[in-house]
Amino acid sequence: MTTIYIDQATGVDAPGNGTIDRPYQSLAYAIFTTPSAEVDQAVFQIRKGSDAEYDAPTQSATKKAKKDAQGLEKKRLKAEAEEKEARQRQERREKRLEESRKVVLVEDTSLPTPEKAKIAGLEHLRGQRVRVSGWVHRLRDQQEIMFAVLRDGTGYLQAVLTGQTNKTYDAVTLQLEASVELTGTLKVVPDGQKAPGGHELVVDYWRVLGTAPGADEAFTNRLNEQSDPSILADLRHLVLRGETASNVLRLRAALLSAFRATYVEHHCLEVTPPCLVQTQVEGGATLFKFDYYGQPAFLTQSSQLYLETCLPSLGDVFCVQESFRAENSHTRRHLSEYTHMEAELAFITFDELMTHIEAIICESIDKLLASPAHAPLIKSLNPNFSAPARPFRRMSYLDAIHWLNDHGIQHEAEDTDGNTIKDAEGKPVMVPHAIGDDIAEAAERQMTDIIGTPIFLYGFPAELKAFYMQRMPRKEGETGPVCTESCDLLMPGVGEIVGGSMRISDMQELLAAYAKEGIDPAPYYWYTDQRKYGTCQHGGYGLGLERILAWLANRYTVRECSLYPRWPGRATP
Repeated sequence: MTTIYIDQATGVDAPGNGTIDRPYQSLAYAIFTTPSAEVDQAVFQIRKGSDAEYDAPTQSATKKAKKDAQGLEKKRLKAEAEEKEARQRQERREKRLEESRKVVLVEDTSLPTPEKAKIAGLEHLRGQRVRVSGWVHRLRDQQEIMFAVLRDGTGYLQAVLTGQTNKTYDAVTLQLEASVELTGTLKVVPDGQKAPGGHELVVDYWRVLGTAPGADEAFTNRLNEQSDPSILADLRHLVLRGETASNVLRLRAALLSAFRATYVEHHCLEVTPPCLVQTQVEGGATLFKFDYYGQPAFLTQSSQLYLETCLPSLGDVFCVQESFRAENSHTRRHLSEYTHMEAELAFITFDELMTHIEAIICESIDKLLASPAHAPLIKSLNPNFSAPARPFRRMSYLDAIHWLNDHGIQHEAEDTDGNTIKDAEGKPVMVPHAIGDDIAEAAERQMTDIIGTPIFLYGFPAELKAFYMQRMPRKEGETGPVCTESCDLLMPGVGEIVGGSMRISDMQELLAAYAKEGIDPAPYYWYTDQRKYGTCQHGGYGLGLERILAWLANRYTVRECSLYPRWPGRATP
């Protein structure tokens, strides 16, 4: 009669154990590994630890262990069945591969000559033979029939491969993201079935243009929805092939087109200012500096100064240009390089400037929502999006300070050097907002999200703004900080998307602003000349394209709204 030992503390559930020197850990596993015919005759000895004596298990413990052993047996049988199925599947695949090498697909020249076409232009070719090239976006192989969804950048097309087209070596080894050329008859999908565009390609001839790897290097093994953000950033070139990423970029292109059309309707002319500059706009701390043939130069922070010089000759102007900020910020709404849409307008008032900004944004959004091609993009990315109600709310800086305090929204206290003050536990000390504070991004966004509508926040103190901004006229007896005719447009969920202001139009006032900021006016001679030769009241603004796209497409971060985003520490790929 066999004696089987179980030590619940130090035993190991592994085949070959069960002796007093190598006990099992669980009674269930001991029963499971004992032949069923011998279980009732075997003697099981169990203990809870090495300091206890072996003893026979209780009747209830044995009953429970037998039930658990049945579960282990079921798992074993299931594993055996799965292993057998995998082996048979591999054998079938190897046989199919061997047979596929004998199949040579030849195009039938007796068929009508196919018309080469892009997927987006196929609808009028239904019932005809066409030739389409693209990448395998999705693949479903059912042995006798294979469904492939093709992607060519203009749309998606379902293709059906049957008969000899599905038996070639290329068909058997086809992988996602391989590039292929498909030829066949375009047919409307049967009633009750769905396919992109409402039609599918019944393939009679095809060939692989560029293979894609399988196994460990397969596309879905390198990249999937659970991938770490750093991997997604490294593999941005592959992320772009996904439907969401590509739809965001398509919407970006459509948004740019809509903005340009709206600017034309408002008699604004597009110009292209330089990116290599020797002047600053938003402060020297955020400039990317480099050597320009022995002279100091910078990547532009803004094209505003150059746009102002265009007003006397070209009238109201705008540009779509990259701007660069050497700001070590890792927030979800900051980029080191971003697309900056800027405009400058002559002979306007501050009120007219805000009205213009609102009109440009709303009219551009309306164009997209009215477009049969672009409205579905917004719907797919942001199903609950609706055009913002007009007019936008306008709130002064002073009123915003009061609003934040009334709603208990505080900010981190800072010392005179701008460092966060912390308490004894190392936590930031939170204090109410005061006039003169630069409203922090977090508080600004929290206020906007609570209000839930676009807000023009205007009238910031001059100490918080750039040197070129026009000061608001002070009323007699008025005290407090000198404020500027400046505004930020805040959007729920994103925060600031536009910053604008009236510009100083008086030359002496501008020279005084240079001096106050410690700026040498010499490199700005061309900018100062605008005040010497026929100055006028004028203003402008800059709009961050990635930020407004994040709002429109409901993206968590602006990094999703750039082709290849750049932020501190990231300049690849």
